[in-house]
Amino acid sequence: MVRFLVGVAVGYVLGTRAGRERYEQLVRAYHRAVDHPAVQGAAGVAQAGVENVVGRIGGERRDGES
Repeated sequence: MVRFLVGVAVGYVLGTRAGRERYEQLVRAYHRAVDHPAVQGAAGVAQAGVENVVGRIGGERRDGES
């Protein structure tokens, strides 16, 4: 029984360490992707498109209320 508990404890410690390292790796990859100029450019284009559509919808509502 003691061997089993020691095995569980060692597995837990190693698993959490590996999990944290993988989490940190994913966070770094996310930040690299978000900071990439191509991604920022695409985000700007998408934002402008959304603002355009929202502006047209708002204009249509104002025109319909008059």
